[in-house]
Amino acid sequence: METPRGGVITVEVVLRFVDLATDALADAREEIDALNVFPVPDGDTGTNMYLTVSSGRDAIRDAVEADPGVDVGTALATFSRGALLGARGNSGVILSEMLGAIARRISEAAPDQRNAAVMAEALACAADASYAAVGTPIEGTMLSVIRAAADAAVAVVRDSRTRSRDVFAVAAAAAREALARTPEQLPALAAAGVVDAGGRGVSVILDAAETVLTGRRPVPVTAPLGTRQIPVPQPAPGADLSPDGPSYEVMYLLDAGDDAVPTLRETLAGLGDSLVVVGGEGLWNVHVHVDDVGAAIEAGIAAGRPHRIRVTHFAEQIAAARTVSTRQGRRVIAVSAGPGLAALFEEAGGVVVGGGPGQRPSTGELLEAITACGAAEVVVLPNDADTVRVAEIAARTAEADLGEAIRVTVIPTHAQVVGLAAIAVHEPGRAFDQDVLEMTATARHARQGAVTVAAKQAMTMAGPCEPGDVLGVIAGDFAVVGADLYAVATDVLERLLAGGGELVTIVAGAEDVEGALATRCAAYLEERHPAVDVVVYDGGQPRYPLLMSVE
Repeated sequence: METPRGGVITVEVVLRFVDLATDALADAREEIDALNVFPVPDGDTGTNMYLTVSSGRDAIRDAVEADPGVDVGTALATFSRGALLGARGNSGVILSEMLGAIARRISEAAPDQRNAAVMAEALACAADASYAAVGTPIEGTMLSVIRAAADAAVAVVRDSRTRSRDVFAVAAAAAREALARTPEQLPALAAAGVVDAGGRGVSVILDAAETVLTGRRPVPVTAPLGTRQIPVPQPAPGADLSPDGPSYEVMYLLDAGDDAVPTLRETLAGLGDSLVVVGGEGLWNVHVHVDDVGAAIEAGIAAGRPHRIRVTHFAEQIAAARTVSTRQGRRVIAVSAGPGLAALFEEAGGVVVGGGPGQRPSTGELLEAITACGAAEVVVLPNDADTVRVAEIAARTAEADLGEAIRVTVIPTHAQVVGLAAIAVHEPGRAFDQDVLEMTATARHARQGAVTVAAKQAMTMAGPCEPGDVLGVIAGDFAVVGADLYAVATDVLERLLAGGGELVTIVAGAEDVEGALATRCAAYLEERHPAVDVVVYDGGQPRYPLLMSVE
């Protein structure tokens, strides 16, 4: 992955790839879930791969947010660890190992090494690591796809004129060809008329890498590749599991020394199948399909300290959509950026998930909140533009996992104050669709703004700004640049009120000590706009001394 000047990889390029790969997996999640027939037809491969990469993205984004000058090696290591910690399912664990191997090889590259060669070697390392991580490697799976991509990359890089973009273009094309061959390698795929789900996920990620480096969008997976046509995805079979296969999936993170892992692998291999153990440096992610759950966990205890233990009964998972639900009632899940805001959402009956601008919650956190609230009807208020997509994936995942037992709707609230406006009109006694309609209409009619302080030099829609300048935000865009918090805040308020309004909500941030600025702005409105009602809250949100909305 090169910069436009052809130099070494940068944090910016890594972030572009991570974002694009995560979004691409989000788009392909349902398709990949539908392809999932091997090793267990539980329809969650796309979801697991998305959540794995999303966890890595959250980790690297947090690291860059905390230290904008973080070096590439640290950023890659953070991404790799985040993916390892968030890996779910057989496919997610294998994918985390692939990503970790790529990150390690890039981080170890010497300044005088050719970028293209490093990238080809990174893909080869990913293939080697994934095969080594699996107890019994099977062809026709994501292993075959990454191996084909790596082999093609190593072959093309022998030409000294090859660049990184060429490496990934060739690797992505080889992955698509290998994906098309998977039904020939695995009878279960041929019988279902689908390609391998995990392999499709790998292909999506390599396509994202090609797009980052070349700007080209690769040929869709359903298009002809040479003389071969990739099968159109079909829903995963609903048949029960084979009586010969293990009944449970056991996963856990394990704190253990490297020397304890060989014995752990041997023990788990004797208990079941689909064994994958990945990680290193004292932290491992363990995945296995077994009948004896206790023995699988005890093996982890013998090796070290297992934690985040998760056990899934396959038959129950596959039949979830057919079961009678015990879920009842309606709840609102609200993402909150500060303690005061959290209290406001909770007082209105909401279930709060921490987050907000620059602190986006993970898909897993939102999914946990949706499923754990026990409601049959759930409304999600992301309250931040960057959180909307994450919330939508969590909502679709919950509905896929629980079937008819739950309905989830995401109202795309792009700001905390808009979420407050929406939850204020929430009425559990109304029909679900009507309640969502009223909350959505209120959110859409609420005009929102904010005041913040520039952290660095930049060019905004309102002109250039320097560190320390006060920035006025309207509907997510910088509209005012000034030197005084109060002057900029009242400017923003006047602009918001230019279209009329009856109620102004002002939320004081953590930097507005005792709400002095918010109170002063409220007094300004009472003097200049006496017909407008004003409410002031202590939100405690970081980065924004004031949040404002007009209804």
